[in-house]
Amino acid sequence: MTDTAIPRLREAVRRTGELTRDRTPTGRRPGDADVHDGTFATDGAIGFDPLPFLRALQEAGSGAVVVGQVAGIMHGSVEPTGDLDLLWDGTPAEARALRAALTAAGCAEPPDLGRPVGSYRVAGASGDLCTPAVPWGGLDTAACLGRALTATDAAGLTVRYVALDDLIRMRRALGRPKDHRRADELELLRGA
Repeated sequence: MTDTAIPRLREAVRRTGELTRDRTPTGRRPGDADVHDGTFATDGAIGFDPLPFLRALQEAGSGAVVVGQVAGIMHGSVEPTGDLDLLWDGTPAEARALRAALTAAGCAEPPDLGRPVGSYRVAGASGDLCTPAVPWGGLDTAACLGRALTATDAAGLTVRYVALDDLIRMRRALGRPKDHRRADELELLRGA
């Protein structure tokens, strides 16, 4: 259990709200994200609050693991984001849990969970649902599921998120400018 991870995420959600309060929507969705700026520069950052969906995942019994910049924030990154990406094992049982969470969170167009990756949108968040079948630069993401960390906050929210070394490897494997920048930041956090 890591007691600072979820409070860090709550603070990031608050800060993102402040930073986007006066932003006018442009029609750019998280899938349109720039390789340098990431999803914070898209409309996904406006009203971004993944916490209700994370609660729905917990209540549905999902074992999905937070990856991407939300995991980075949970490890101490200060760079904001506008999406919530998840890694899940691809099993039928987990697909049922994900469907239940998506429905509870108001997903109007559920993704095809029979594919290696699918995009979703719920109130407050959107992102990708990836299985280990997604090519990730040769990285064994199935092993990342087994090494995931678990955080629980005072409100009883429990979130699984990728371990720091795995997140750094994921960033390096993706290799986009934002991923290298974020991996560099995470390396510094590891040394702190």
